[in-house]
Order: sequence, then structure tokens, then C-alpha cells
Amino acid sequence: MKGFVTAGALLLTGLLSACSVLPKGEPLEVYLLPSNLPVRAAEAPRESWSLRVNRPQSSQLLDSPRIAVLPQGDRISAYQGARWSDRAPALFRDRLIGAFLDDGRVGAVSSDDSRLQADLELSSDLRAFQSEYRNGRPEVHILLDARLVQAGNQRILASKRFEVQQIAGDTAVESVVKTFGAANDQLSRQLIDWVVEEGRRNAPDNNKP
Repeated sequence: MKGFVTAGALLLTGLLSACSVLPKGEPLEVYLLPSNLPVRAAEAPRESWSLRVNRPQSSQLLDSPRIAVLPQGDRISAYQGARWSDRAPALFRDRLIGAFLDDGRVGAVSSDDSRLQADLELSSDLRAFQSEYRNGRPEVHILLDARLVQAGNQRILASKRFEVQQIAGDTAVESVVKTFGAANDQLSRQLIDWVVEEGRRNAPDNNKP
């Protein structure tokens, strides 16, 4: 029995020694997508129709929490040790829903996760959500193909491409993330104005005789 105890102690000591020489995990910084959109005044007119915002479709490279970067040409990589708090399409959708709610003109906004009944749906393809180096400086590039859809029959009522490119102050990840937020705010403002305009024209309640 003593021999078994000694052998077990030696095995445990060996395992602990092996663990001590394994490389430590890479430090990881997790970032939210910043937003500084103003909250619209309470007296802003509210639309009677409801909207469901669907998670954008995207490539496998963008459907990830990694912060995508094109350091040169068409070669895509990611910032080391940095992640978004969610996969980019879900991050974009959730921030957009928050922007709609802060804007206040659409009376009821939900996501495709909840699958609540809605009059209109916003579907889209996220074509670009990345940092691209140009002349040694990172430039945030967001490209979205949006479609406003009638929820009942899935008929496309309107479609439009939205694109924003904005140069970061410097190459630090924190600066790039801040620029992502500013570029996303700019695109969200354009997108919300378009949805409200098209919704007023095409919402079911507005087409009744």
C-alpha cells in the first residue's frame, strides 16, 4: 500500500510540474460596440406600425466575435487579444434596436429572437464590418444591404444599400473600437430615417382605404 501511495504522489507531482510549464492564456479584452446617438424628444410623432429587426446575414468570417481587420490587400485577419461582446451580426442588430428605441418614432420594435408579431421586418446582409488599412491608417468600413419586408407575405417593399467609411485616430484597438461606434451610429441614423420614411409609405395601416 505504501508503494501505491508513493507512486500516486509522484504522479501527482509530475502532473502539477507539467501544468506549471504550459503557456498562459492570452489576455483578452472584450469590447461593447459604443454608441452616442441622442435620445429623441418625447413629443416626437410615433408610428402606429410595429417592426421586427432581424439579425443580418453575413459571411462566416464576419459571423464571429473577433474584430476583423484587413492589414493589406484582401487578406483578412483579426485583432489579437480583442473580441466583441457578441458575434458581429448580433452586436449590430442589438445596437440598432437600441437606436430605434432611443429614436422613438417607431412605436414597437422587437428582434427575431423573440419572434413577436410585427407589421414590417427589417432584413439585411452585413457585407462589411471591419477595419481596413489605407496608407498605414485603419479605416472602419461598414456595408449593409437592407430590405424592408411586409411580415405577412414576406414581400419586399423597399431595399437600399448603406455604406460608411471612417478613419480611426490611431492604430490602437481602443481607437478602432471607438471609430466602429461612430461609423455604426452614422449608418444607424441613415437606416432609421429610411425605415421610418418607407414604413409610413408602405405599412399596412397606411394603405387602408
